[in-house]
Amino acid sequence: MTKPPRRPAKPAAPAPAAADTSATGAERIAKFLSRAGVASRRDAERMVAEGRVAVNGKVIDTPATTVTAKDRVSVDGAPVAAGGPPRLWLYHKPEGLVTSARDEKGRPTVFDNLPEDMPRVMSIGRLDLNSEGLLLLTNDGELKRRLELPSTGWLRKYRVRVNGRPEDTVFEPLRKGITIEGEKFQPMTVTLDRQQGANAWLTVGIREGRNREVRRAMAAIGLVVNRLIRVSYGPFRLEDLPAGGVQEVRPRVLRDQLGLDMPAEPAPGGPVRGKAPGGKATEGKTAGKTAGKAPAPAKPAAGGKRGPAPASADRPARGGGSKPVPADRPAPGKPAARRPSATRPPAPGGRPPRRG
Repeated sequence: MTKPPRRPAKPAAPAPAAADTSATGAERIAKFLSRAGVASRRDAERMVAEGRVAVNGKVIDTPATTVTAKDRVSVDGAPVAAGGPPRLWLYHKPEGLVTSARDEKGRPTVFDNLPEDMPRVMSIGRLDLNSEGLLLLTNDGELKRRLELPSTGWLRKYRVRVNGRPEDTVFEPLRKGITIEGEKFQPMTVTLDRQQGANAWLTVGIREGRNREVRRAMAAIGLVVNRLIRVSYGPFRLEDLPAGGVQEVRPRVLRDQLGLDMPAEPAPGGPVRGKAPGGKATEGKTAGKTAGKAPAPAKPAAGGKRGPAPASADRPARGGGSKPVPADRPAPGKPAARRPSATRPPAPGGRPPRRG
């Protein structure tokens, strides 16, 4: 007796899909706060757990809470506006400022010295108290997280001054990758630029950005860093941005370098703004410039005083002066000179010969 054909099994019921918030424009509270520039997602979740976040006047206790543009969100009683498009600024951090929103020791911070019309921003990475140079700032927590990840592969370059007269071979352990207290550091690029008195200037490139990475690596090979200047972070360059100066990166550059979906670019921005060390306001050239060689701070002054680092050997010299006016073209504002006769050239002294 032939068995009847087996019926095909019914397909398993699909698992219930997560709630689609894209149609309603809703997003989790941690993402909302991150995009608004309040904190990273992790810190935002911590704020929720601490009872510091309220939605529509009610304190929430779970980071799974979703909000829309119609909801009223506040942190520590202060209202939080929904974040706009991602923005990025270059900041020349002077020595002596802490890269944190608050300092338990009461020391001045980077954020205390930003222009008053700046929106709420976060730093991408950090520079320690005694370091200076390029610090990226953003109003978008997602962009901050993305640019801090080592997976971006972005090279961060520093001009480093160390005490001593090292030979180039001393830096081989750093170029191969060194382990310090059980912590493995990725290989660095290290160039010995020149010796200057009792100090040597180096150019160092890293891709991780661990805490005090350059200083710790130099200490591991017996060298003490007495000056450290970050001159580039990926495609963004410090160039000649003055200490304390801030300039915004144009949306077009963000779109080209980071692939962000940016709105149409407005008219060119205003001058660079910022505060120099001591709170003095500074004003410089037009904001938005990112391309170009890294700056090479100049030679320190005599007598051992601290000064900017020496110029990089691969930096092209800038041409100066205006273009020469061709000999057969009058200079602007001057009448054209009468051309001499082709058959009777002028006599020496510029006077034409007397006709006989």
